[in-house]
Amino acid sequence: MRLIFWAGFWTFLLDQATKYAVVHGMDLITRQEIDVFSPFLVFQMAWNRGVNFGLGAGADARWVLIGVALAISAGVLFWLWRTGGTKWTNIAGGLLIGGALGNVVDRILYGAVADFINMSCCGFDNPYAFNVADVAIFAGAVGLAFLPDGKAQPKRVKNKV
Repeated sequence: MRLIFWAGFWTFLLDQATKYAVVHGMDLITRQEIDVFSPFLVFQMAWNRGVNFGLGAGADARWVLIGVALAISAGVLFWLWRTGGTKWTNIAGGLLIGGALGNVVDRILYGAVADFINMSCCGFDNPYAFNVADVAIFAGAVGLAFLPDGKAQPKRVKNKV
């Protein structure tokens, strides 16, 4: 459980620190766009009131999305506590929880999630922005879905005929 806590803590801290540095420190709120290494990396201010890619942004679902993020975080924490998990599944769980809580804080403070990272390449112009929390949530979910859980699998016994 300690590993989940530390992975979540550092993920949350990195997410909030990068958002503060870019959105407030670099004044992205006013500037709206900063070419860092165009077109590969551009900071673009985007307030996401919905879920991924702005889905559901028209509805006022702020408190519902906060509740869903907290419920998923609690569910992942409970699941990993019950199963024990491996080092890597605990890190994945911490990434997911830390990212989810980072976006919860944004929704509470701003009413929306602050997205600012935009990456394009090779003739593909990406219209979407994301943040560190989004990357952590995605990486954590993929890790939890595909990493082995550490439980021994039963051996298959071949019948000799």
